[in-house]
Amino acid sequence: MLNIRNAKMEDLPQLVAIEQLCFSKEEAATKEALEKRIASIPDSFYVAEEDGVIAGFVNGPVIETAFITDDLFRGSKKNPATGWHQSILGLAVSPHFQNRGVAARLLTHLENEAREKKRKTITLTCKENFIHFYERLGYLNKGVSSSKHAGVTWYNMSKELLP
Repeated sequence: MLNIRNAKMEDLPQLVAIEQLCFSKEEAATKEALEKRIASIPDSFYVAEEDGVIAGFVNGPVIETAFITDDLFRGSKKNPATGWHQSILGLAVSPHFQNRGVAARLLTHLENEAREKKRKTITLTCKENFIHFYERLGYLNKGVSSSKHAGVTWYNMSKELLP
């Protein structure tokens, strides 16, 4: 059975391995970046695990702006208690667990937590081939992002949380 919980520092080796399997070298968060996120935003860094094996994870800081900016990939600070926008800097599922609904479960968990904390939206960037996946989950394509992360064209995706 899939269990979703907050990330812990001892998860780091598995998280780094999954990140490297799911993203190109240029796109992937470094071990140091993931370590900083676990330390600074544990309240918005979740892992899905099955029988003690991490299947995937989702993470991102709470930000003032409606869209992700590249500076977020370089570091994050503690999340405010309420308000603002929940960003997603990383959503990764181990290839062994893909196509089993793990990503959707992680997103739903993050959305529910963000709603409880009165966040306005969930915001993320994705490559063109993932737009349809996020649209099926209620996200709206807000167009090409200004992000230059990894030299890739990213699209802003957003989901309203407050009525």
